[in-house]
Amino acid sequence: MDAVAAHGLVKHYGETKALDGLDLNVPAGTVLGLLGPNGAGKTTAVRVLTTLLVPDAGSAFIDGVDVIADPQTVRGRIGLTGQYAAVEERMTGRENLELIGRYFHMNKGTRSARATELLERFDLVEAADRVATTYSGGMRRRLDIAMSLVARPTVLFLDEPTTGLDPRSRIGMWGVIEELGADGTTVVLTTQYLEEADQLADNVVVIDRGVKIAEGSVDELKDRIGGDRISVSIARAENIDLARSALAGLVTGAIEVDPESATTLTGPIRAGGGVLPEAIRALDEAGAEVVDVEVRRPTLDDVFLTLTGRRTEADGEEVPA
Repeated sequence: MDAVAAHGLVKHYGETKALDGLDLNVPAGTVLGLLGPNGAGKTTAVRVLTTLLVPDAGSAFIDGVDVIADPQTVRGRIGLTGQYAAVEERMTGRENLELIGRYFHMNKGTRSARATELLERFDLVEAADRVATTYSGGMRRRLDIAMSLVARPTVLFLDEPTTGLDPRSRIGMWGVIEELGADGTTVVLTTQYLEEADQLADNVVVIDRGVKIAEGSVDELKDRIGGDRISVSIARAENIDLARSALAGLVTGAIEVDPESATTLTGPIRAGGGVLPEAIRALDEAGAEVVDVEVRRPTLDDVFLTLTGRRTEADGEEVPA
């Protein structure tokens, strides 16, 4: 059974179609990367799935429990970290965690033990009894995720969890998310950092204007736009035909020549590390005087631009609920 299942979700704000028939299926124990530009519907989808927003149409289930018909049960199975850390900054890290335990009606001993466990897991032991105003952005983010795990949810929603973090803190947060996935927690991760989904997600769904426009593993989505490409730079433009002939048996499509340099060729190739040494050998035997050869894997930025016709810095924000 899927940990998260949504069918035909619709949510409109006047003329704005935040969700326009969105379908999602997330197998238990996997990490789903939910990608899209501002205004695509990512946050609205998370709000619906976490019972914070009632859709105009469609259905959604968490571990088989109906989000709309039984939201209270769903809330006991999920954790949520929004775009901004929901930490009470006047309280210590330990107090924040124990407060969440009280909300879930844990007794004093249980919530104290759970707080200690999470402080250790998220490397916050030394800061446990300091007020959260003294925490760095990365520490507040770790505490925020720890708070969402107090009740041991089976499904964790992370809505752009690394927004505003410096590169070092972002990489540290990646490690936290990887550990959660490895522990069997189902994670739904929304992000605008496409390399983040590339690093963390088992499966990716790209949404735009409230509908799903692509789904698959990162490699499957990259293959949609032609897979790997080889790029060859040669010393002299007059050898371009020699290089083209040498590569002809290795590429799977048209070979393009950079019109500005006239010494760089690129072309799509089959996946696999064996192409690069074959190409170098063929170019050397042809006497093409190679300067540089590289195989470039398309990025998720390339995928997104191909699928949507625009980059992630699209104008417009999602309409707040």
